[in-house]
Amino acid sequence: MDMDNPNQTMVSYFFLEGLMYTAEHPSLFFLLFLLIYSITLTGNLLILTTVGCDPHLCSPMYHFLGHLSFLDACLSTVTVPKVMAGLLTLDGKVISFEGCAVQLYCFHFLASTECFLYTVMAYDRYLAICQPLHYSVAMNRQMCAGLAGITWAIGAVHSAIHTSLTFRLLYCGPQHIAYFFCDIPPVLKLACADTTINELVMLANIGIVAAGCLILIIISYIFIVAAVLQIRTAKGRQRAFSTCTSHLTVVFLYYIPPVCIYLQPRSSGAGTGAPAIFYTIVTPMLNPFIYTLRNKEVKLALRKLLGQGSQESPIGSPPR
Repeated sequence: MDMDNPNQTMVSYFFLEGLMYTAEHPSLFFLLFLLIYSITLTGNLLILTTVGCDPHLCSPMYHFLGHLSFLDACLSTVTVPKVMAGLLTLDGKVISFEGCAVQLYCFHFLASTECFLYTVMAYDRYLAICQPLHYSVAMNRQMCAGLAGITWAIGAVHSAIHTSLTFRLLYCGPQHIAYFFCDIPPVLKLACADTTINELVMLANIGIVAAGCLILIIISYIFIVAAVLQIRTAKGRQRAFSTCTSHLTVVFLYYIPPVCIYLQPRSSGAGTGAPAIFYTIVTPMLNPFIYTLRNKEVKLALRKLLGQGSQESPIGSPPR
């Protein structure tokens, strides 16, 4: 901790200013966020339950989809309930110093793990389409579990680095965070110390990690597109592409908003909350729909789980 001035007192809590325009109609926005949060939890838990219960959804693609659904449900839980609490009372906007650190850690832990998971999912699609004969051996159950475990472990370490760097500084006031949750850029603006090093580390670390993952995803899809174009039948090409479009869609939704936030850390404030809302609140809600609406196997498994399908599962072999 930076103790350049021993007379300064560390703050014990912060006040989250929340989102712009929500103060005018708090009840309306509370109901809106409650609806979004309910849909997010229901959709992702349904996907997670379906993947876990249906034996036909046992391929690595669905294994990773289960992890993604769990991450989305947790990521939304880290931010949305606190936003709703702030819409009900002023006390709901207050968050303790320790609570702020926990929220920041959990958010970056889940978000970075999701980033790594998207990269693993791209690698899985590369093996399935470009090396189908070796896919079952290369992506066996042990490999799937190992890759998933590595993404969680790296995400935990990555978040720990940023959290420790952020909260090693002295915070002596002001206490108002011009944001709707504890994130690195708005919290750093309240530090009673020079944050240049923190901002450089944040840009370098998050930039390198995000850019590295995105480059690996792009490289994977370059090989995938080349392989798909060699398929002679249009039906075969469409089937191959159908297993990739959902993944590409969620990758696009995941990457664009953070770029707007973390490349301009000094501009973070209540007015820059729109991009963060999208990938912390909206995207976790959309992901289950993106994967189910374009995936016949998941839709049929969901119908079966909800008692609308036949006793005999019509699902064929998982796409490879």
